Amino acid sequence: MQPPFMRTALASTIALASQLSLAQVAALPSVTITGNYDNAIGTSDAASEGVVTSKLLASRPTLRPAEVLEFVPGVIVSQHSGDGKANQYYLRGFNLDHGTDFATSVDGMPVNMPTHAHGQGYSDLNWLIPELVDRISYRKGPYYASEGDFSSAGAAHINLFNGLPRGLASITAGENGYARALVANSTPLTTGKLLYAVEAAHNDGPWDKPENFRRANGVLRYSFGEGDTRSTLTGMAYTARWRSTDQVPQRAVNSGQIGRFAAIDASDHGDTSRFSLSYDLLHALDDGEFKLNAYAIQSSLDLFSNFTYFLDDPVHGDQFEQSEGRQVYGLTTSRSWQTTLAGRDSTNTLGLQLRHDRLSPVGLYAAENGERLSTTQESRVKETSVGLYASNDTKWLPWLRSVAGIRTDQYHVDVSSSIAGNSGKQSALINSPKLSLIFGPWDKTEYFFSYGYGFHSNDARGVTSTVSPKQGTAIEPSPALVRTKGAELGLRTEIVPGLQSSLSLWQLTLGSELVFSGDAGDTEASGASKRHGIELNNHYVANTWLLLDADLAFSQSRFKQEQGEAPNAGRYVPGSVRTVASLGATVTGYGLWFGQFQVRYFGPRPLIEDNSQRSQGTTLAYARVGYKVSPDVKLSLDVFNLFDRKASDIDYYYASRLQGEPAQGVNDLHSHPAEPRTVRVTLNVSF
Repeated sequence: MQPPFMRTALASTIALASQLSLAQVAALPSVTITGNYDNAIGTSDAASEGVVTSKLLASRPTLRPAEVLEFVPGVIVSQHSGDGKANQYYLRGFNLDHGTDFATSVDGMPVNMPTHAHGQGYSDLNWLIPELVDRISYRKGPYYASEGDFSSAGAAHINLFNGLPRGLASITAGENGYARALVANSTPLTTGKLLYAVEAAHNDGPWDKPENFRRANGVLRYSFGEGDTRSTLTGMAYTARWRSTDQVPQRAVNSGQIGRFAAIDASDHGDTSRFSLSYDLLHALDDGEFKLNAYAIQSSLDLFSNFTYFLDDPVHGDQFEQSEGRQVYGLTTSRSWQTTLAGRDSTNTLGLQLRHDRLSPVGLYAAENGERLSTTQESRVKETSVGLYASNDTKWLPWLRSVAGIRTDQYHVDVSSSIAGNSGKQSALINSPKLSLIFGPWDKTEYFFSYGYGFHSNDARGVTSTVSPKQGTAIEPSPALVRTKGAELGLRTEIVPGLQSSLSLWQLTLGSELVFSGDAGDTEASGASKRHGIELNNHYVANTWLLLDADLAFSQSRFKQEQGEAPNAGRYVPGSVRTVASLGATVTGYGLWFGQFQVRYFGPRPLIEDNSQRSQGTTLAYARVGYKVSPDVKLSLDVFNLFDRKASDIDYYYASRLQGEPAQGVNDLHSHPAEPRTVRVTLNVSF
């Protein structure tokens, strides 16, 4: 039986749809996607580009909302603190911290937050409701003209459903005080369709001090328009509070002073909120299309953490508070039109991206027992970015297509700091050319070459700072924008019936890994770096009810040592993962049963530059077993960390000081354990 994603018909339908109006497309026969990934021949510009379908999103259990990004091949999502805090992300040899160099958006709204209180590019996805996700479009590398800041390692664009086929009421209960309730539905209106969703959740986790994580979430989405013009208006609201159990020193666990799930500073905690309104427009024209997306976001974070305990302040301790209140306004628009170039079919696209962030204020404060003691630095920041891009997609021969583009980005920051020497204004401009060549297909196989320049921005406070907020010593400001450059060779094949495979060989260089440290309040210089690696992705439709996925990624990351540069302590990039593997099996429509099994391996990482300290690898397995009680009722059992592995979610190596230890502290491994085997039961009722 020919599996649905292995069909020439799909590629033909996509090509035809690009030349028709929305009204005409609506009249075309539908094509059902039953695979976990929609990555058919002829649908992408690189082997590392693709789409995750809602089928996989609905099939695979997730411990936390942001784990939907693990459906992107090669991405690892972990956590080193409370569940209300942004996750840690890893991809292509990067420890992306909370999101730097991996751009994420939801229905056109950027998730990454520049000049964030806790870290540059902070990407909190805890407000995402996975059941509302229609698809995730992902790209890797700086090869796409429409991708700007934070996208050098990759980008993921999450799109929500405009409507649900039926209403959904879902209740989940699990160990450690986990409870979640969701109601979602869509209803037709005279002029469109209204989708709504309300979610509430609670979790204590396995921690000695219960996390008492409380989340409330709501979505209201109005879709309207007919024929060639379609629009959506979406409002979202989210709040969360929690008590944190951060990473702990291994020596305290080994000595029996604390257990694996205990905290050194039990007063660490956080609360956050996010409210947004967005508008999206798609207007089909005779010769192309016009797109417009506008958004407004208001968010806040108040986070108390203590990673070094009594190293800096033996009296009050080293707890600090990071706090911000933020408003974001943005606009993205593009116009594409079909034409000819040298007699060949061609598509041109022009785009504009505007964004303005206003932080009032963003601050770092000394704290004790969850209460603010003093101000280390408090700033009011205005940050504006303007991106212009142009691209051309031309099919020169039946077997050769090119995609060439260029983007120009202008950044302006205005910082008013409580430390006079750290106030100022800066502007920066950077140009980024891109080129991709697509060859084939021959024998159901196509080949790709991509090359491009990209960039990432640095924290505005680091760009204008001349004084270290903690030490009061002189420091050098960071560059506002840092150049990146990448190249990739790839292939995608469907030559084996039922199997879709892609292979990518890539490399990426960064002019600097300068990152503003929200924990310290100043800029840490890491120097230029180079990464290269290989990725192999396989998606197999074994039969009508069994889908198999296997993704492997290997990478090497090293600091560059150019002549005349100050030497790093070593050439290894701390936290850079070398090996990632993910294997999955999805069972659908096997009588009344359904299920999913997933195992992912997160390899060892160097923890310091000379590689003398390394983390251990982590292997975790998730499983779901479900049963359709009736056409309207489904019951599922999810098991996380199926084999109850005693592993780490994340490891660091640095100096900290417990009470009674030497004043200079002790260098040690600090880890946040992966949660033990956890069971959750979900009842889904359609109405």
